[in-house]
Amino acid sequence: MKAGNYRGFIEKTLKIVDFLVLMCNNFCIVTGNDTAIDTGKRYKSSGTIMYKKKRSVTIQDVARAAGVSVSTVSRVLNGKVDVAEETQDRILSVIDDLGYTTNLAARSMRSQKKNLIGMILPDIAYPFAMEVMKGVNKAIAESEYDLLVYTTGDVKKRGREVAEQKYVSLLANSISDGVLVVAPVAAEYFLDAPIVSVDPVLSNPNYPVVHATNYQGSVEAMDYLLSLGHRRIAYIDGRKGLESTNRRLLGFRDALKNAGIPIEEDLIIPGDYTTDAGIVAARHLLSLTDRPTAIFASNDQTAMGVLQVAEEMGLRIPEDFSLIGFDNIPESRYLGLTTVDQFVLEMGYVATQMLIKIIEGIPLEDQTYKMQTQLVIRNSCRKIDD
Repeated sequence: MKAGNYRGFIEKTLKIVDFLVLMCNNFCIVTGNDTAIDTGKRYKSSGTIMYKKKRSVTIQDVARAAGVSVSTVSRVLNGKVDVAEETQDRILSVIDDLGYTTNLAARSMRSQKKNLIGMILPDIAYPFAMEVMKGVNKAIAESEYDLLVYTTGDVKKRGREVAEQKYVSLLANSISDGVLVVAPVAAEYFLDAPIVSVDPVLSNPNYPVVHATNYQGSVEAMDYLLSLGHRRIAYIDGRKGLESTNRRLLGFRDALKNAGIPIEEDLIIPGDYTTDAGIVAARHLLSLTDRPTAIFASNDQTAMGVLQVAEEMGLRIPEDFSLIGFDNIPESRYLGLTTVDQFVLEMGYVATQMLIKIIEGIPLEDQTYKMQTQLVIRNSCRKIDD
């Protein structure tokens, strides 16, 4: 990969993120500071994609459009029966027309179901989470449900577990019919409500989960590097606590062990599945006198950090060292990154289908769904000369 490719790719990535947000219909996003985002109104400021807050529909707006008093609207919203049926229907119809959030309230009055699924993400800019959201959106489009998305903020932010627990409780107990949690911080949720997790902390928590065959994918990636003659292979770890992190690191270790190659602990670098972690790790690894011939990044976002450092140092991939990732997010295709596909979009789709089944009282065949991984070979790895 030649110098300059990475910088040009960043512009493409911004366009991709913009497109992904625009293509997600029927959902509202709430950030870590509880600010609602209307996906239909966007503007750019200082090169960053921003989203303009939508003006909330007030009870006065509903009353004005329906031609009734505010108190009449209030009585209808509170389920009072002293309002003529024709007037109730007119008010509910106006509520349907004026806004998504109020539309949900109107529907809830007609039935006990809210027809709303809540979703909690670590960060909307997190590529893995965006891919999951695409799958969720696909399943939502095929259903009668709407989607409300909360983000807990940057994956490195302190207090994320508190925010996550708060949002899960809020969504599960009062707002939605069920909750999807992506890459959670909390190990378990002790709530009597439908909850499904994607990429959980534990392999078998007290709620249904969807995750990939992380160990198998890691071993397959390592076996490929070993088959190319690599023996000095570095590994950049993922976010501590996640089951995926533990299984991928174990696969790395076992592959070396099975090949009879000593594990060099100084080549295993802590990470957290972020680009920044990849940058820090790569600056250390690529500055070593005897640098590794290959780097296995625990996810593609980390690998992008390695690519950035390689460009800064004038190193070429795969001529100077090989690089392999994990996830197969869209960006990896543009970069020609060899990686492990864990079919993230499909994970989001399956998780949503599982949650809908639970909400509708349909038994699940299994509490755990394991998505099979597959090695995707591109042009970021090469055979070592004998």
